[in-house]
Amino acid sequence: MTFFLLRHGETEGPGGFRGRLDPRLTPKGLAQMHAAIAGEPAWELVVSSPLQRCLLFAQSIADADRTNCLVEPGLRELDFGDWEGHTAAELIEDQAEALGLFWADPYTYTPPNGEPVAAFEARVLAAMRALVSDYSRSRTLIVTHGGVIRLLLARQQGLPRHALLQVEAAYGSLHAFDPHALGL
Repeated sequence: MTFFLLRHGETEGPGGFRGRLDPRLTPKGLAQMHAAIAGEPAWELVVSSPLQRCLLFAQSIADADRTNCLVEPGLRELDFGDWEGHTAAELIEDQAEALGLFWADPYTYTPPNGEPVAAFEARVLAAMRALVSDYSRSRTLIVTHGGVIRLLLARQQGLPRHALLQVEAAYGSLHAFDPHALGL
């Protein structure tokens, strides 16, 4: 069984830490997502994060393929706490050491008032276990966030925990994911 993970496309406003924020997709972001799945056969199930940058696209694809769109809160992005809405450049000005610690090993440093990556991992893996249990025979598109995709692909590739942020998950990118590689 393979699930297909689609990262949302480019969003409005400056880039940066937007875990719980809910900016809209730009026209370019919407085009990135359409391009990523162009030529794919119809999906039997579409699953989405509840945030609009994922959900609006997911619902439109589910409607086009005449299937269900399941909203899965466990697939939300990491909550970056006090860093939400800030760019890395802004944080480097007054929190360079903290940002460096997070980039070096996100499991051992949590942004102020943010979600620990270990808790994020537990939440994402619990959501994926439920999907595998309930929908293992479906051709499934999962529309989610860069952090979720990085986490799942890093685990699938057997990377050490500190390498999480080295996994590439560009806007509008599609990734094949085998949940059995994680024992899910």
